[in-house]
Amino acid sequence: MLPRAATLACALMLAWVAAGCGGDALPPARDGSVVIWAVGDGGVDNDASRAVAGLIERDDPSRVLYLGDVYETGSPEEFATFADVFGPLVKRTWPTPGNHEWPAHADGYDPFWRKTLGRELPHAYSRTVAGWKLISANSETPDERSQLRWLRDQTAGGGTCRIAFWHRPRFNAGEHRDEQRDVAAMWNAVKGRAAILLSGHDHDMQRFKPVGGTVQYISGAGGRSHYAVDGGDPRLAFSDDHSDGALRIELRARTARLTFVSTKGTELDTSTVTCAD
Repeated sequence: MLPRAATLACALMLAWVAAGCGGDALPPARDGSVVIWAVGDGGVDNDASRAVAGLIERDDPSRVLYLGDVYETGSPEEFATFADVFGPLVKRTWPTPGNHEWPAHADGYDPFWRKTLGRELPHAYSRTVAGWKLISANSETPDERSQLRWLRDQTAGGGTCRIAFWHRPRFNAGEHRDEQRDVAAMWNAVKGRAAILLSGHDHDMQRFKPVGGTVQYISGAGGRSHYAVDGGDPRLAFSDDHSDGALRIELRARTARLTFVSTKGTELDTSTVTCAD
């Protein structure tokens, strides 16, 4: 149980922000690992999206990070389709808002996740997995001062064993290009303090070379469509703009193994990121 002072501090935070109050840590398996998957821009009623969901479900992960966008406007009906596509994975999902569902989030995103998870889901929150802190922030309100303060608090102190995730990537060799203005402040809050940043938004898969001690991944090949990527961008370590698939993340203490997997079961790219306590 949290001390009374800590409980009060959590209760007094802004309604859309939570710092992981309530015991959301996931215990590791016997071998010390936890498997999660990350994907965005899917959940639509087509073969590709259902194949992505099936790929993830067969692996029976502890959690799924949904990196945003329930098409086209995040209506209750479209969230019902999203739930049908992801099936039992929905109750194991930690989401972040995307630009498509955000304008009507009070009618779609908020009530859907409240009902699915059995409690209010803030638009920014953190969880603990295998010694890593997972930090979900809202890239649709990138300059919100309260969120930026919260992000800085979440990444304060030593060590880099943190994974930040939000919808719009800071760097992007695909159709949407870099989000220099929209998420620069958020990026600056986690750069060098989180070992990994996960985003969707561009409908493809991209892994960037480390920038300031942080490795950025785009996992937006959830089945909605494909966006072309400039594979010659010198910042890229890997890209794929024609496969549907998702990012499998195996977490252990101070180590993350990340693999882009296509719906055909092909491991397209594997990388390892280490962090400091």
